[in-house]
Amino acid sequence: MTIATTVAPLPASFRPKQRLGFNTRVSFNDEAGPAQGLRDGIELFKQAEQLGYQSGWAYQRHFDHYLSSPLPFFAAAGQHTRRIRLGSAVIPMRYQDPILLAEAAGTTDLLIDGRLELAISTGANAAFDAVFGAVDTDARTEAKRRQARFLSAISGDVLHTVAGTSEGAHQGAALRVTPHSPTLRSRIRQGSASLSSAVQAAELGIGLISGTVQHDQDDGEAFGHYQARIIEAFRTTWRKTWSTEPPPVAVAASVLVGTTAELRQKYAAYDLERRTKGIGASRPKGALEPAAPPVGAQISPVFQGSPDEVIEAVFNDPGLASADEIVLFLPPAFGLAENIRLLTDFAETVAPSLGWSPAS
Repeated sequence: MTIATTVAPLPASFRPKQRLGFNTRVSFNDEAGPAQGLRDGIELFKQAEQLGYQSGWAYQRHFDHYLSSPLPFFAAAGQHTRRIRLGSAVIPMRYQDPILLAEAAGTTDLLIDGRLELAISTGANAAFDAVFGAVDTDARTEAKRRQARFLSAISGDVLHTVAGTSEGAHQGAALRVTPHSPTLRSRIRQGSASLSSAVQAAELGIGLISGTVQHDQDDGEAFGHYQARIIEAFRTTWRKTWSTEPPPVAVAASVLVGTTAELRQKYAAYDLERRTKGIGASRPKGALEPAAPPVGAQISPVFQGSPDEVIEAVFNDPGLASADEIVLFLPPAFGLAENIRLLTDFAETVAPSLGWSPAS
């Protein structure tokens, strides 16, 4: 199979896709174990880079059969790749020490030659609160406080000025995070599931990635329509706040193109499982069953079928049409070979029709 060279003109309302990415949980099962899962994750990034993908994202999930610490993984994956951007989607700030995260992010970014893209969020999980410790305020307020501290730290701001020799440094010393990566702040995004979080991202001057779960949408509003409103709110607020054009917006989506009858049947089964089990679908062996999503939340649809069917579905979805970058959400239970096949088929049969060109 070869990448298409002739494609139909794009619909007038469809934004050409500047970049193509994928989002993996770097999962592992009870049989192969976590070491194999991590090795497979690195190999997936290598193969995606060879296919021309511009970005690879890893989801952080604590206390389960998924990647819990993305930055060491990115530092390792970056030694096996040269071009592909490495991103977290997402890191919940409620459970991070902002200064330690800034130090680790700066170190990682310098090791991989400025290819780190961090997507952070202000969401929380009540079960994790018991492990990470209580706070004096509500979880979201605390997450926003830590987010602000983190953004200040990676910007190179002075975090503390030593007042006396008893503090272990000479008086007047200005303490900043080191090592400092000067351009890292420009590659921070907010993972957005609502209009309010998109507006907040724009006001903070950070980018946006819209994920596969939404909150606070109007009753009966389709996922893609609300996602398009999230993106528009971000762009409008950015222009009003900064008087510049906003950075490209990424959207994560379950897009599975079946190039054979067998694959179409397999992807249709995943679609059914996701519509039936929601976020509990496609778990690796041994993974915990997640709690039900909050009342009012909804998950994104699965776009699956033949190449022509997938192209038409992407064109007609307002959220995907509005995005500058599509990030393929890979089913968590898929193995390395299955993920490579999925990425290959999408890049070769669908992506060129979306205005995308592979990185060289």
